Amino acid sequence: MSGTARWGLAVCAVLLSSFGAKAAPEARLAAFEAQLKANPSATAVLQAWCDAHARAGTRIVARQVQPAPIPPSADARRALAIKPGEAVRYRRVQLVCGGRVLSNADNWYLPGKLTDAMNDTLDRSQTPFGRAVAALHFSRRNLSTTFLPPHGQDVLRHSAVLLTDKGQPFSFVVETYTRQILEN
Repeated sequence: MSGTARWGLAVCAVLLSSFGAKAAPEARLAAFEAQLKANPSATAVLQAWCDAHARAGTRIVARQVQPAPIPPSADARRALAIKPGEAVRYRRVQLVCGGRVLSNADNWYLPGKLTDAMNDTLDRSQTPFGRAVAALHFSRRNLSTTFLPPHGQDVLRHSAVLLTDKGQPFSFVVETYTRQILEN
């Protein structure tokens, strides 16, 4: 992670923790959403939230919850520029901080663009995607943002494509953030 990204995450942690109970949920949500748009890794943004709101040393974990693979949507196929016969993997996880589910993430990715070690980590551990593929020095292009009804369990949905440092798409994600990101 670059120094600029680390600085941005530090600012995020300060902003999110300083909002506390004093700021309206809308202000906390706007600050959180701005950090998602400003950083390549949603995992890093969630880790900054976790650092500010959980016991010291608590790490974000990815609890796999998908019962079976789901084929990529037309949007995912287009964003990933999937070639005929190209392998696509699906991973659905809950991103959890100390028992709090912060996000439900659907991820379609191209295993051929990852190292064997990255694929193995994703297959066999609770390592979040952003942490597993960090060595790719990826960037994130937000495709859509949806603010969900204010009284539901989920408050924000992003869809994005992740790109290698050479600009090649390798992951299409749909992340649904829960009301937990607004809690103290």
